[in-house]
Amino acid sequence: MSGTGPQQTDEQQDEKPGMLQRYRRRYPWLDHLVRAGQAYTTNNGDHYAAAITYFSVLALVPLLMIAFAVGAFVLAGNQELLDQLKAQIEESAPPGLGSTLEPVIDQAIDSRSSVGILGLLGALYSGLGWMGNLREALSAQWVQPPEPDGFLRTKVFDLLALLGLGLALVVSFAVTGAGTQFADVLLDLVGLSGFWWARWLFFLLAMALSVAGMWLVFVWVIARLPRQPVVLRSAMKAALLAAVGFEVLKQVFAVYLGQVSSSPTGQLFGPVIGVMVFAFFVSRFILFATAWAATAREQQQDSGAEQDAFTASGAV
Repeated sequence: MSGTGPQQTDEQQDEKPGMLQRYRRRYPWLDHLVRAGQAYTTNNGDHYAAAITYFSVLALVPLLMIAFAVGAFVLAGNQELLDQLKAQIEESAPPGLGSTLEPVIDQAIDSRSSVGILGLLGALYSGLGWMGNLREALSAQWVQPPEPDGFLRTKVFDLLALLGLGLALVVSFAVTGAGTQFADVLLDLVGLSGFWWARWLFFLLAMALSVAGMWLVFVWVIARLPRQPVVLRSAMKAALLAAVGFEVLKQVFAVYLGQVSSSPTGQLFGPVIGVMVFAFFVSRFILFATAWAATAREQQQDSGAEQDAFTASGAV
């Protein structure tokens, strides 16, 4: 008897939970956070985020080609604007170089159709690859088994999803950017341009509208982009987390661009590096929000109820 007492005490001390375990039991939100982080790591979240970032950066070149072709079409249809561009190039370029650049501009305008077609094909390839990797990553966070869908059906769905998501992102950025400009015009009309609180009010309103719009987008991304649809209840909460984080990342990215644009080197390399970092952090944040939704208590309860119903139907 006397020899077993200290041994039991040592075993009890060895089984005593650590500080993190005690806090996880005390705070459910911390336990959820840890479980989401573990699920994100187990399901290769960083690996998928890197793949999404790769296709995001890869899409920059064809998008720039499309923008170049659109600008060339605009210049080709507006001779006055084209003459102004050539005059500005001759004034800003070193002596003798302006006359050399004029044929280059004319040749670029003549080849606008081929550049635009190549840009569209490149954007289609990189965009479908980006959307395919995003669907794979979201499905992995939901721990969904792979399903061999038809190639054509998958690509058509990816294309429609890509167009819808791209439009939603453009609208989100436009609302945030136009909110400040609209605030300046409106505040000048009502005579409140000198009050800082009025500017902050319009800024917060624009951010709230952007967060609300992105919340709807992320609900669709988290719950409907995976191979198999999931319960909306847990996805709605995670989408709010993703929308707020996305808005914060947008503001940080805007401040970063303002800082790097002050030097010639920053103007050359800063935007590209910024886009890479922005795409990587956004990808990681979306996948973590999906892991957060997949590890929610209500999601596990719903999954357990579905499994019980399936087992009962099989037993019958």
